[in-house]
Formats: sequence, structure tokens, C-alpha cells
Amino acid sequence: MKFVTRSKNYLSNQPEHVLQLDDAGKLHRELGFPRGRKIAKSIQRHPLLFETYRHSDGKMWLGFTDLMEELIAEEQSIMESMELDRVDKVRKLLMMSRFHRISLAKIHHCRNLFGIPDDFRDRVAKYPNYFRVVVDINDGKSVRVLELVKWDPLLAVSAIEKEFMVNEEAAKRKFNFPVKHGKDLDLECDDEKKLNLLNALPLVSPYSDGSKLDVWTLEAEKYRVGLIHEFLSLTLEKRASIHHLVEFKEEFSLTKHTYHMLVKQPRAFYLAGTEMNWVVFLKDGYDRNGVLIQKDPQVLFNEKLYKYAQIQEMEPGSDVGFENQLMD
Repeated sequence: MKFVTRSKNYLSNQPEHVLQLDDAGKLHRELGFPRGRKIAKSIQRHPLLFETYRHSDGKMWLGFTDLMEELIAEEQSIMESMELDRVDKVRKLLMMSRFHRISLAKIHHCRNLFGIPDDFRDRVAKYPNYFRVVVDINDGKSVRVLELVKWDPLLAVSAIEKEFMVNEEAAKRKFNFPVKHGKDLDLECDDEKKLNLLNALPLVSPYSDGSKLDVWTLEAEKYRVGLIHEFLSLTLEKRASIHHLVEFKEEFSLTKHTYHMLVKQPRAFYLAGTEMNWVVFLKDGYDRNGVLIQKDPQVLFNEKLYKYAQIQEMEPGSDVGFENQLMD
């Protein structure tokens, strides 16, 4: 659905939500269709969402269908209703980050991961009590950086800490930090598990300064594991790719051994893909059938959009028939 998502975002920012077809054909990266292919093929796959028409100037234009315009308005309404939630997500990201600051470009690049609106860089001005935008000079270039104005102890509580207060035993079993011991101890399996539990807790809060920890210590590993757990809990779909995590490598004091670190925590995380290109899932976020348990309104909207994208034509009759087709 790359074409649907990217084209929706790009066209939404164009005047009248339209674009000359000749110009669109050159924007394979921005619109999400394969390089070297004609955009017309991608448009034809989603006739309920995109359409082309000939303008009075004689040129062909790409735009949204009436249905897609309704969906765009619906998504905008969701963005408005969830704005404070998204603001808190960004505040928590800043509280976890080194020096409590992240470039606006990085946040924008990963905005879909957290449901952050495209125009968030403009919206931050509405929250001077939470955010401050400063300009850094990096390699001679100006970089806009978002800084945290005020620390909020009520937000500095991780998902795993909340779980610990409800179910201490479940929280203890979630992570695995084996205690190194000699084979001559000849421990039974149950005894070894009890010994390892001594290492499981307490975790190091992801809202502490991980940059001050010795990178190869157990304490530092606990910090990084807990931070990734909290990072995933903030995402819409309780998952993230290596590319998302690498984006915040410096801010979160992560190492190049993150993949191997997570592999050792199979009760908390599920990794899919190869070692060089993987996605990590928060296991608690999914049921036994691999279905997301709690769905954010933006996730529900995305599912609805993708269902429309896969339907080639509206059933004859009425919108009711079409809604039934969508449900199927």
C-alpha cells in the first residue's frame, strides 16, 4: 500500500489536491510507485481512491475521487481529536532521549509510526509549555531541533512499570538476563530460573540518562531493552523496523548489537526478517492469532482505507451494498 499512503499524503498537501499527470510520473519516490514504471498502472489498481481527468487546459491531471476526499476529511478529524495524545507521545520521546532533544526532521520522518500529523512541525508552536524549537548548526547546515521545556514525572512512567504494579510476576517473567555461573553448580532447571529472576528486576527506567551507563554492563543492557519496550509501546501498531530505531540511535544510546540483544528476549519481543533488515514486534500488543489487541483510531482508519484500496468497483445498487462489500 505504499502508493496509496504516499500519494494520499503528497496530494493532500497540493492545491486543490491535484497534480499534473506528467509531473506525477516523475515523482516515483514521493508517490510510492516503482521507478521506471508508468504511474497510470498504480492509479488503475485503486479506482475508488484516485482518478485522472482532462482539464480545460487540455492536460491530464491526477486527483482524489469523492470517496477519497471524504476519507481525507475523516482522517483529519481523527488527527484533531488525537492531537493531545500525539503531543504526549512526543513529550515522552523527548524525555527518553539524550539531553531531551530530537531534530524535528527525525520526528517527521517517523511520524506515521506514532500517528503524528504531517504538520506537527507547525503545531508545536501551540504548546510553548511543552516544546521549544532551537536551531543547531550541523556540518554547516541549520537543523531545527525540538527541545523539552518541562519534565513531567507523571509521563515518566513506562508501560512495564505500570504492568509491574498490576502483575508483578508477569513483569518478572517478561525479560531474560541469565546469571553467569559455573557448570559445577549443577543447578536444576527450576533453580536456574529462580536465580535468573534475581537479574530480571529492577529494570533501568527508559526515562533515565542511559548515556551515563557503561555500555557493556548488565545495567546498560537493561536500560536499552526497557527503552525499546517503551518505544514500541508508544507506536500505533506496537512494532518498528530497524530503520526506525537507527533513526534515534544517538538519542537513545543504542548499539550496533541491538538485534542480538532483542533476540535474547523472546518473551517480550518477536523479530521478523533478516538480521540486516528486521522488524521488532511487542508481543504483549498482539493476541495469539497475531492480531493487534488495542487499535488506535488511526489504525482503524488505515485498515478501512486499505480495504477500499483493494476494491475495484462499487457494487450496483447503493452505498449499503458497497459497505457490505467493504466488510467482506
